[in-house]
Amino acid sequence: MEELKRLNKFIAETGYCSRREADKLIEEGRVTLNGIVPEMGTKVSPDDEVRVDGKLITEKRGKHTYLAFNKPVGIECTTNQDVKHNIVDFINYPKRIFPIGRLDKASEGLIFMTDDGDIVNKILRARNNHEKEYIVTVNKPITDRFIQRMGNGVPILDTITRKCKVEQVSKYIFRIILTQGLNRQIRRMCEYLGYEVTGLKRIRIINISLDVPVGRYRELTATEIKKLNTLIEPSSKTEEASLPKPEQKPSNPPRGNRPAPRDDKRPGFRRRG
Repeated sequence: MEELKRLNKFIAETGYCSRREADKLIEEGRVTLNGIVPEMGTKVSPDDEVRVDGKLITEKRGKHTYLAFNKPVGIECTTNQDVKHNIVDFINYPKRIFPIGRLDKASEGLIFMTDDGDIVNKILRARNNHEKEYIVTVNKPITDRFIQRMGNGVPILDTITRKCKVEQVSKYIFRIILTQGLNRQIRRMCEYLGYEVTGLKRIRIINISLDVPVGRYRELTATEIKKLNTLIEPSSKTEEASLPKPEQKPSNPPRGNRPAPRDDKRPGFRRRG
């Protein structure tokens, strides 16, 4: 008997998009299963007909694609090809691929591109061992206090950033290694401390370092992919296990079965003697 898969996982494994994006497509009613709009969490078999926006999608056969791309400034990390200067059109790869995570339009550096929606899900959920390293240029001289405060956590977006590694490279440049990915995190951290980022380049994601010119890409090696999977798998499982479970309120016993209150707790009762 063929193994059933959740619909979002099936779509991701076809290389159409990530699981998160598949969930959005299902919620928006853009996915049909055998001609019917399915519910979230529906399971499918290889014999089922799955369509997105009316287009038939099938299980992927053969190898997935994994690219390390050096994104230039000005390129948008979106698969929406209606957006000018989108990353998909810029790379112009011969088959459908999409970015893992994102880099701001004003930032440059390493970003992964793939057609493996399953690894996208694992990397985005990998809270531990998911180091991202950046070289950052700011608009005024860096001080020891700035480095210390950046490393110890900065209040932004109604939270305090996680402690991180920060070191000064030169008068206006520092290196920072993050293990979280808040929106425009480095820029917001610097802004809070009175600095403006004038240049931001990501040079490493987990075990993959940037080693191609701006605007170019290369395929990840089998060794790199194997090590990457080894690093993200434990943290993905830990994250899944740590998800909060719905609380169950204890049910009150039927009124007739509740124990009677003690006499000395009744209003107006006075103990004799």
